[in-house]
Amino acid sequence: MTKLVAKLFAISLLFIFSGAAWASPEPAADGAKFDAKGMILHHIADDYSWHLWDTKDENGQAHHVSIPLPVILYTDGNLDVFMSSEFHHGEQQVIRGDRVYKLDHGHIVDTNGKKVWDFSFTKNVASMFIASLILLLVFTGVAKAYARKPGQAPSGLQALMEPLILFIRDDVVIPNIGEKKYKTYLPYMLTLFFFIWVNNLLGLIPTGANASGNIAFTLTLAVFTLLITNISANAGYWKHIFAMPGVPWPMLIIMIPVELIGIFTKPFALMIRLFANITAGHIVILSLVSFIFLFKNVAMGAPVGFFVVAITFLELFVAALQAYIFTLLSSLFIGLAIEDHDHEHEAAHH
Repeated sequence: MTKLVAKLFAISLLFIFSGAAWASPEPAADGAKFDAKGMILHHIADDYSWHLWDTKDENGQAHHVSIPLPVILYTDGNLDVFMSSEFHHGEQQVIRGDRVYKLDHGHIVDTNGKKVWDFSFTKNVASMFIASLILLLVFTGVAKAYARKPGQAPSGLQALMEPLILFIRDDVVIPNIGEKKYKTYLPYMLTLFFFIWVNNLLGLIPTGANASGNIAFTLTLAVFTLLITNISANAGYWKHIFAMPGVPWPMLIIMIPVELIGIFTKPFALMIRLFANITAGHIVILSLVSFIFLFKNVAMGAPVGFFVVAITFLELFVAALQAYIFTLLSSLFIGLAIEDHDHEHEAAHH
């Protein structure tokens, strides 16, 4: 356990010292007012390219260094695929036949007013693929380690991951779903926890993508939990919604709509909680960094740096906490849906 704590602390320090420079904004040009709001929104928003840093040539002109990503558009029966570099950071339009595309406030539109279906490989999508690749490499390595050394004490990466896996299984999934049925849902819960956690951490490194702070990301995960919960639900779950034991039938007129709304408010709460907490942390860090440029005083660097490091430490905790809460509540909702109910006992009790 001591070695595990030491490893986790070393990983935390890596994120802290890199995260202190997480959002160094480009200072405003001479005489121009620094746009803190624009800088913050730019950093937390998705993008069609992966911006790394800015450089200046000998004439003082700024140049953006970024990784172009594939743009995939379906417009008027035509599929158009090209790299985001063709937009030249929004300065140029892209012409494909009679379709003319341009970037408008972070979205691709057709200048002729045609409907554009956007399936592009954005920065957040790229970050999710990186997170998936990390998880595949980590868990493939752990599985091979167990196959090589059956029954032996874990070591290396295996020793780091085993306590986390056992924690999710023994302290989250089994207490909420039960000993008999937990194995069916354990793979989903483990994937959910580690996928959210890794994406949260990737958002804290310099130039990282804010995938967990994207409402579409949290919505998709919440929908997965919603579908698994209601598809797995037994007859007792639905009876508690449409014909609650011991409840007078006139009350059902009020209770049934309330219970039906509750089916959707639970995953909605999951979606908003993860989105809001991750986004809020990023905004706080970016706002602190902005003070240096708003006051145009280098003396602000020391106190701001201290608070940025402190908030980043807190964000490391929040990254794991939010993954834990999402997994815990998902397992709780599923557990309630598949729980066996003694309706005769409940009716007699009422």
